[in-house]
Amino acid sequence: MDTFSKSDPICVLYTQGISNKEWREFGRTEVIENTLNPEFVRKFILDYFFEERQNLRFDLNEDGTFTTCHKTEVVKNTLNPVWQAFKIPVRALCNGDYDRTIKIECYDWDRDGSHDFIGEFTTSYRELSRGQSQFNVYEVVNPKKKGKKKKYLNSGTVTLLSFLVDIEPTSLHYMSPYQMNAYAMAMKAVGEIIQDYDSDKMFPALGFGAKLPPDGRVSHEFALNGNPQNPYCAGIDGVMEAYYQSLKSVCLYGPTNFSPVINHVARYAASVKDGSQYFILLIITDGVISDMAQTKESIVNASCLPMSIIIVGVGPAEFDAMIELDGDEVRISSKGRYAERDIVQFVPFRDYTDRTGNHILSMARLAKDVLAEIPDQFLSYMRIRGIKPSPAPPPYTPPGHPLQTQI
Repeated sequence: MDTFSKSDPICVLYTQGISNKEWREFGRTEVIENTLNPEFVRKFILDYFFEERQNLRFDLNEDGTFTTCHKTEVVKNTLNPVWQAFKIPVRALCNGDYDRTIKIECYDWDRDGSHDFIGEFTTSYRELSRGQSQFNVYEVVNPKKKGKKKKYLNSGTVTLLSFLVDIEPTSLHYMSPYQMNAYAMAMKAVGEIIQDYDSDKMFPALGFGAKLPPDGRVSHEFALNGNPQNPYCAGIDGVMEAYYQSLKSVCLYGPTNFSPVINHVARYAASVKDGSQYFILLIITDGVISDMAQTKESIVNASCLPMSIIIVGVGPAEFDAMIELDGDEVRISSKGRYAERDIVQFVPFRDYTDRTGNHILSMARLAKDVLAEIPDQFLSYMRIRGIKPSPAPPPYTPPGHPLQTQI
């Protein structure tokens, strides 16, 4: 600790795992001594994946703070864990200072990443170097619960509760009180990635193939939130809420037509051709399509516009029509006209169902594959139209925060 001088800051970068949500140290900068405005020299280079949510955490440690030097493996289902021995350089542990305080923290592991803090103790390298003995034993204490003893046992899988409307259990839209259905999981998996690329996070959510109140007319293009003048929903949570509410009021009904919704988005995309906006239409379907010819024509027409179409198939159907629309093997055509470029990506949801019931992992894998082709589709549009990237805006510095660091 710097008692009589300025801070000696160091920046540590952590990356978060997709499936286990655990934070892992990726790297750390050099230490800048005696400064409140560090300019770090070391840079971190990471691989960028559009189709994944890559959460990063930057910890800037100053006086009196601790930096994670090592994290053990998880020892499950025991009250008396024994961890594997590990080696760590003295410089990485305490920067060569044998008397520097070392803090050891113990947590009860949870699958969702919200690990429960059990307790901690402090020591030093000099103390630890004395080796195992009755004088080198430490009591793990929770400062907030001093004097209290509590046994911890891993509780296993955490169940996420969803209290949703009860519809016929055989329906693919059936809302279990214990988990999301396939439609909801597909929306959430893809939407949570896409929304980070939208400035206002307002999304038009449309439905098709249903009878609408009060007269029961069949619609293939209706607002899930019930407001045809303003079908926009705030974030993916707003889309999910609109979907749930629509199931309470509409009556699912065939036939299923894709072309009206594709044409709806295409009209918006046709009005913006300068590369400032790119539209992505997510269609979730059970595989039955009643207007194949019209849909193919709509896709061919949209292939020259700044838009992509993602189709997620749910249920046990074969999805032959969806595979044809995907056009990976044979370029889609209509009335002798071929699509200018590939804009459709199809995946069957069942291929991503985790047998262990880990829906978080299923959704992460689904989003990764569903969005894998979007960057190339976007770049192909920009290249064909000869649109070059705009200069990057200057980095934002909040008022009253003069501290600037280069990572």
